[in-house]
This record gives sequence, structure tokens and C-alpha cells, in this order.
Amino acid sequence: MKLPRAAWQRRAGMRPLLAALGARDGDTRYVGGCVRDTLLGLEVSDVDLATRLAPKEVMERLAKARIKSVPTGLAHGTVTAVVGGKPVEVTTLRRDVATDGRRATIAYTDDWREDAARRDFTINALLADPATHEIFDYFGGEADLAERRVRFIGDPLTRIAEDHLRILRFFRFHARFGAGEPDADGLEACASRANDLMALSRERIADELLKLLGLEDPSQTVGLMVERGIFAPVLPEVDRHGADRVALLIHRERVADVRPEAIRRLGALLPRNQGCAAAVAARLRLSKALRARLLCLEHRDTDDPPDDPLLLAYRVGADCAVDRLLLEKRFDAAEAAERIGRLRGWQRPRLRFGGGEIIAMGLAPGPVVARTLQAIEREWAEAGFPPEGSAQRAIARRHVDQALR
Repeated sequence: MKLPRAAWQRRAGMRPLLAALGARDGDTRYVGGCVRDTLLGLEVSDVDLATRLAPKEVMERLAKARIKSVPTGLAHGTVTAVVGGKPVEVTTLRRDVATDGRRATIAYTDDWREDAARRDFTINALLADPATHEIFDYFGGEADLAERRVRFIGDPLTRIAEDHLRILRFFRFHARFGAGEPDADGLEACASRANDLMALSRERIADELLKLLGLEDPSQTVGLMVERGIFAPVLPEVDRHGADRVALLIHRERVADVRPEAIRRLGALLPRNQGCAAAVAARLRLSKALRARLLCLEHRDTDDPPDDPLLLAYRVGADCAVDRLLLEKRFDAAEAAERIGRLRGWQRPRLRFGGGEIIAMGLAPGPVVARTLQAIEREWAEAGFPPEGSAQRAIARRHVDQALR
């Protein structure tokens, strides 16, 4: 089989890059996702190259060709070339000398098959010659692609022992590329070694988990992970109904024409126990923004959400308002979609009055100013955020007069 022609192969700077790295001499090949996705007819975003050239020679050749290079992973043999404003990872052929489930000690090789053998799944070990487009398939990756089967290269337990993150990657790749039941050997290996996930950094777990949840529809795979106890070591909070909540959320996202959000789906996966979101956010070391989003979802049942979606968005922000509406049990999917539609293009309105204006209207400085401002803002919001200064001033006047009594 030949690699089909695709737009990514004609990106600006690709031809000089391949020439500099000796692709016509057989020194460099396309590898991994760009080959896999092209065979599947999918759009390719990232391009990776494998090369027999040592990292130092790669950088020297790129410098001679006036191609910018960044030593992003020299310890692992990776140099990033920047062509047409986009990165292309160039990695020297490697073999593992030692692994501990988190990182590997590597040595360079000039054996294409030996390098492919250290990859995780057969569908990720495909290579292609940039000049002839000939595909090199050492482990049956083409057949697995045709069957939509995600299969470890060699013994699954060995692959997992090399890198424990491959447990989560197995499920993510099945959710994205698989069809039908997952590979039985791979599934059993992942289930038997799920506790190995505890040895990984929480950042790596969070990154892989959010990639999985952000796929178009991972609900069946998530259900399988719940059933086989994959979440238990790192997310023991996930209960047996978690996958059902994720499936319902995905249905409502589609009805409302809302794009997938991994953090929203994580919120659906977790039970509504007070303090659960904070514990998970801390354990996964989520960013401040993602943590706030998850905590906002946790409080969706205790904040007495208003019927007006604009008022809800003003209180909690547009993103969290959409999340809450999608997960709000009082509304069916169509009702949630209608309310979300009213938020499209919404911009947070601004009250023109501050403490200085309130004091100028006769209120003495002190705590009463903050309380009066809160009351003014509340009435203004419930009135539909009138933008006119006269309307805002009338509301402010009433509350200042009341405070002065």
C-alpha cells in the first residue's frame, strides 16, 4: 500500500526539510499519527519524522539549510524543526535500554524495525517513505486500522510495564479509532495493571484523561473503564453511574450544538458530593481556570440557579452557565438548548455605578457602601441589565435613600 497524497505533505517548508534530512537517501521517514490519520482519511495536524541521523547531525543539517531547530527533547533524541511557522518533530531511531514505567533510558539505533517495536500500538508504528510513499508496516498496523482495532505491539503487559500511561492511552485510542469490543488481551492487561497508574505524575494522568473525555463521544469507553475498575486507583470518586451521566451530557451537547469540553465531562463523570470536585482538582493538579470550572459545576444544585440564562451567566460566567444548563435536571435537552441559544454572543454587561458615585449621592463611607452596591447590582441584574444611565441611577437612588433612612 502507498501513503495517499495529502495537503500536509505540501506544507510550506516541508520539501526543504525532507531534503535537508536525506529523505531521498532513505535516512528519514514519516512516522506515527500523520501516516495513521492519512490512511484513515482524517485531517493531520502534527507531523512527525523518524530519522537514522543523530540529533547533532540533524541540527547541523537544519542550520545549514537555514531551518530553525529547537532542541526540545535531546535526551530522547528529538529535535523540533520549525517550517512554515509550524513544528515538526524529528526523532532519531531509538531502542530502550531500561524502563521503569515512567521514563526510559534509550540508545540510538539505525534499525527501523527496532525503533517501531518500542512504540505502543500497531497503528502508531506505521512509517512511510516521503519520496516513494511506500508504507513500512512491521507489526500489522494496516490490518488493525482496517478492522478499527487498537492493539499493543507484542505483549501488552510488557508495553504497560515500559510506560504505565499506556493504560489510559489504550482506552483513549479505542474511543477515537476503535470499533466494537476492544482487543481482549490489551483490555485484560490494562485492567490487571490499573494500579500502576498511581506511579505516574498527576499531570500526565490529567492530560491523558482530559484528552479522552474531550473526544467526540467516549461514553462507551468510559463505561468500560468504570466497569473494569480503571478509574479506581486515581479517581476513586467515580461511581457506577458516571458513564451514564457522561452519555446524557453528550446527547444534550449535540442537541444544543455545543462543542465538547473535557472539563465539563469530568464534572459529569464525578458524583455531586460536596468537596469531590476540589479533591479531584487538587489531586490532578488542574490549572486555576480548570479548577474554577469544575468547582462551579459542583455547586450547580446548591446555588438555586435562576431561570434566566443571562442572569445565570452574569453570576457564574458564560462558560459555567452553559455547563450548568447542560447538566441541569430541571430542563430537558430542548429546554436547555433554547436557554443556551440565548447566550450565544453574550457579553457581560457593566454597571456604571461604583463606591465613589454612591458616596457622592450622600452615603457615608463604610461597610454600608458595599452592601448598597450589592443590592443595586442585584436589582439591576434582575431587571434585565438596563444599560441606560437614567435607569441605573434610579435604581441606585432608591437603594441609597433606603440606606439613609
